[in-house]
Amino acid sequence: MRGTDFTLLWIQAGSCGGCAASAGLIEDVGLTDWLRRFGISLLWHPSLSRENGAEALRIFDTVLDGSVRLDCLVVEGAMLRGPGGSGKAQMLAGSSRPVAAMIADLAAVSRYTVAVGSCAAFGGFPTADVNPTDGTGLQWLATDPGGLLGEGYLSAAGLPVINVAGCAPHPGWIAETLAALAIGGLSADELDEFRRPRFFADHLAHHGCSRNEFYEFKAAAETPSERGCLMENLGCKATQAPGDCNVRRWNGLGSCTDGGFACVACTSPGFEHKEVPFLETAKVAGIPDGLPDDMPKAWYVALAALSRSAMPTRVRRNARADNVLVPPSGHGPKS
Repeated sequence: MRGTDFTLLWIQAGSCGGCAASAGLIEDVGLTDWLRRFGISLLWHPSLSRENGAEALRIFDTVLDGSVRLDCLVVEGAMLRGPGGSGKAQMLAGSSRPVAAMIADLAAVSRYTVAVGSCAAFGGFPTADVNPTDGTGLQWLATDPGGLLGEGYLSAAGLPVINVAGCAPHPGWIAETLAALAIGGLSADELDEFRRPRFFADHLAHHGCSRNEFYEFKAAAETPSERGCLMENLGCKATQAPGDCNVRRWNGLGSCTDGGFACVACTSPGFEHKEVPFLETAKVAGIPDGLPDDMPKAWYVALAALSRSAMPTRVRRNARADNVLVPPSGHGPKS
């Protein structure tokens, strides 16, 4: 580690490890080589570092006593505060300290604090339903501000927790957030209301979806194997979900909707709760609940009727199939 580097420490709380796995797929070089491109020194990472046990604890101690500067704390997973506020639902291996307490101490000395994944940002799956571990996000619990660090928390650089939400987040979102921090290029104005970086959160997963022709004509799939739009029957929330994951494909190849899976709005707080069904579209008077927030339902009814009346036979047949039955006309554009 060179003294002038931007230092980063990655700690895993209540997590499946999927966010670290996603980060490992950054571009074509992987996380460690990509960090070096931006002069980022990795102090410690639960999957990539050789230090473990007492060696890892010594790294944490050097950060806490000020011997080693911490520029960026990255947290993956929910903060498990239970039972009864003890934090004993998740203890730091080799110590008598709860992981949540260590995270709070590290966040107090870090220039920036980044929540990677919706668990660290908003609580995620560990907080669903009865939440027996009293899990929470770093600065939010679903849509309620507070979390582990409190609503008023600001890092040493004066920013709140930066929420790179997603389950798991796109590797590009992680990479570009860390790069922006390393070069001093991310301000509070560039975060949205839930402190997600706006470079991805100002988009919708619907943008660039390969099923958009079916959406335009309201040609709906009825089973997951069909090629039609997944919004009307199969629970797709891409028209409401922040993220550019259909514009920049995962690993350059695909996305959830490309693979036949409905978007579950995993970048949104509270997406994991049972009141928000997966793979089933909630409807009111036959109108899908998963409409864009800025589309009046009356407009949708009128638009849907007009779109269906104009639906080409090709679109209708292909929507209910698992492959292209009727290709587009082979004729070129008319002059």
